[in-house]
Amino acid sequence: MLFSFLNRLLGISKSDFSNELTQVLGYRPGSLALYRTALTHRSVSESTDANNERLEYLGDAILSALVADYLFKRYPYRGEGYLTEMRSKMVNRQQLNEIALRMGLKKLTLYNRTDSSLRISHIFGNTLEALIGAVYLDTGYSRTEKWVMKKIIVPHMFVDDLEMLEINHKNKLYGWANRNGSVLEFETIEEKIESGRRLFTVAAMLNGERLAEGKAFNKKDASQLAAQAAVEKLGTKLNEPL
Repeated sequence: MLFSFLNRLLGISKSDFSNELTQVLGYRPGSLALYRTALTHRSVSESTDANNERLEYLGDAILSALVADYLFKRYPYRGEGYLTEMRSKMVNRQQLNEIALRMGLKKLTLYNRTDSSLRISHIFGNTLEALIGAVYLDTGYSRTEKWVMKKIIVPHMFVDDLEMLEINHKNKLYGWANRNGSVLEFETIEEKIESGRRLFTVAAMLNGERLAEGKAFNKKDASQLAAQAAVEKLGTKLNEPL
């Protein structure tokens, strides 16, 4: 009954949903209800058995393990620090969100499209993790591993390019501030409730002055967004010699 109601909200029939989901997955799903839950954001349903937060938790753990295994085998002589950094680059929220959009999950995801606060979040990356959780429950670990390799890692995670990518903007900023004798801090300047969730605004403070801000539904993501905005604002100054 809930499945039919959600499909009506999305505006597609059960058969259309099945066909479109099959195109994304590359196989016929065993339980449409399971995948519909994976594709339902909490802005539509607060019930824990009807939105994708539990599946997101499961998929996040599975994806992290699969990527860790992939990197462990790809780089047999690299240390823990390098492997951890590469894993962070592969599974960071922005990266997963972009992959989800390229896979076509935006069309299938059920969320409150009138909620402006969702525009700054990474709900499609979270949905991708929930989808991985559903794939695992539907097909088992071995088939999920093959699916993640075929559908996510190989076509979307260009490891050679990621090796050169600098994503830890906070570390980059801290290093620059230390070299220049400056004090860098991240301060939560606002916390409010939007659509039943806590929205945090974090500011990157340089020598007590606000340099840039970031907003997200957790402080860690908000601070990273603030750091990214600060890096973009400082531009070439970050690479200038002392």
